[in-house]
Amino acid sequence: MLLQTPVKAVLSTLPCLLFLYVNGVMLFALLRKPLLLESPRYILFGHLLLTDSLQLLVTMLLYIFAVTMVRMISYVCIFVTVFASVAVKMSPLNLAVMSLERYVAICFPLRHPDIATTRRTGVAIAVIWSVASIDSFAQIFLFISLENTSFTLSKFCYRDSVFRLQIYSTLNKAFTFLYFALVSIIIIYIYIATMITVKTASCNARKATKAHKTMLLHLLQLCLCLTSTLFNMINSSSTWKLKGATAMHIQYVLFVGLIIFPKCLSPLIYGLRDQTFRHVFKYYFTFGFKTTVKPFNKS
Repeated sequence: MLLQTPVKAVLSTLPCLLFLYVNGVMLFALLRKPLLLESPRYILFGHLLLTDSLQLLVTMLLYIFAVTMVRMISYVCIFVTVFASVAVKMSPLNLAVMSLERYVAICFPLRHPDIATTRRTGVAIAVIWSVASIDSFAQIFLFISLENTSFTLSKFCYRDSVFRLQIYSTLNKAFTFLYFALVSIIIIYIYIATMITVKTASCNARKATKAHKTMLLHLLQLCLCLTSTLFNMINSSSTWKLKGATAMHIQYVLFVGLIIFPKCLSPLIYGLRDQTFRHVFKYYFTFGFKTTVKPFNKS
């Protein structure tokens, strides 16, 4: 029994560290190829890598603090949990913007360079951060208005240990449902509109297949994001009312299955599927032993 906690901590953090390294290599590959960063598609992908990596890092630290029973004051825990909450909500919003960019590229190819500019991509990223932060700022405002007290947590840091009133949970669930409903509608609409455009336009079967796979990939990524969000909703339910050992086992399974693997797989699948970026990634991941990098096509 004494060895279970360290073993679980190691088994949980090793995949996190591995995929943080992979995401770091992907970001480094993007930064080393300035031509890639002239494309809104790769800018948004780099932003997805960054936010998923930040969320994975914060979640891993919170898990380590929970395993080692590190106690925090309430304000520090609020800052950490709010940042993690914002990072969770940014992933589906980022996917929605990525889908919109692909929709413009496929359905309006001649207008795509004028619509999807780097400046507008930067504005879109700023909007993503703003929208993802709305409910977190609302909860902070309520906390300052209703409680505004500093205290040391009796247990480890998690959302319900600082946001203890029912209104916080209701607000969080409402915004989470709203975010995913909105993003799901956008991606499904774009998927249907893109398929109709591709089938009616005079394009070859290869282009139609590529567009179909791209939209399906965005739907898959949305499902992976949803599993991560389910952790927060399940995490605030009755599992904490169980006995200590049982609750910890349930939390461990949920953490590995709903947080680590979805956040690790989503950027990896998208990055390795892209032909241009895959060659650049392999070059830097193998420390330059793979010396052939294919030319970059901005479209």
